[in-house]
Amino acid sequence: MSETSPKLRAELDGIPTYKPGKPAAAGGPVAYKLSSNENPYPPLPGVMESAMAAAQNFNRYPDMACTGLMNELADRFGVPVTHLATGTGSVGVAQSLLQSTSGPGDEVIYAWRSFEAYPIITQISGAKSVQVPLTDGEVHDLDAMADAITDRTRLIFVCNPNNPTGTVVRRGELERFLDRVPSDVLVVLDEAYREFIRDADVPDGLEIYRDRPNVAVLRTFSKAYGLAGLRVGFAVAHEPVAAALRKTAVPFGVTQLAQDAAVASLRAEDELLGRVGSLVTERARVHHALVEQGWTVPETQANFVWLRLGERTLDFAAACEKAGVVVRPFAGEGVRVTIGECEANDVFLHTAETFHKSF
Repeated sequence: MSETSPKLRAELDGIPTYKPGKPAAAGGPVAYKLSSNENPYPPLPGVMESAMAAAQNFNRYPDMACTGLMNELADRFGVPVTHLATGTGSVGVAQSLLQSTSGPGDEVIYAWRSFEAYPIITQISGAKSVQVPLTDGEVHDLDAMADAITDRTRLIFVCNPNNPTGTVVRRGELERFLDRVPSDVLVVLDEAYREFIRDADVPDGLEIYRDRPNVAVLRTFSKAYGLAGLRVGFAVAHEPVAAALRKTAVPFGVTQLAQDAAVASLRAEDELLGRVGSLVTERARVHHALVEQGWTVPETQANFVWLRLGERTLDFAAACEKAGVVVRPFAGEGVRVTIGECEANDVFLHTAETFHKSF
């Protein structure tokens, strides 16, 4: 038998592994999972009923065009159906964006640290990552990102709010940045946490996209809407880009259960806003408590907080796990902690206070 392996693409060598948030150990001491930015609330009213109804037809393929969901999104956000594309979470749509724009020899710009899927999906496409460090305030350095643009740049991610720091790019600086970007370079506003923003100076990406054909907006049902387990996200972009996304999407990638659950979630917006409001209130409590303890914590507009701990990151994560909460460590940098149930947040805050005293 030949010992020669099938030839694989060289671009796959050394791709970093995506690290999901660690789950709470079954039967173990960990009671709360604050590592994946999940919504602690159960599905919105009407969602379970829609999911149960869809489950009766698992023997059938889903609507590949996501017709019902696309129409609901078009009505909800006031955009043409032809400007929409869906996928398996916003990260699935992001990968389609790279497949549509970038390949070997091309460059993709994004801030760092930012969403850890960016370097993975960029390398899979064969393009080169151009990582631009965040400012000392943990914010996108848009001037440096604009300076990094070359004739090989094909796509730029702007994660707003930024994952994992929670910081935001405001209207004036974003518009000045976009004015510097060539019209043939696609700028992707990744707004997975849009619903949690309370800073009035942070623009809605959908307002920006309408007048800029080279801007696309990513959204997801995984965070505020609480459908993380169903994997459904979408993009809003002008027709050439949206059409390319529909071409590169995995056929039947969004299940009928996910489509119907997303529609039901959109129709339960009043309840959604109430839940998000409660999480925002709890976010403010957690942030204030950390500052009172002596931590330097960036202002966050997402459903998580960021603590830069450097070499003590893994020690802090271990202390949290011992106390009963799992957080998301980025070794050598810091930890991201989701805003969860009040009880979970209290355990985290107590651990943070004890740990800070050991500095």
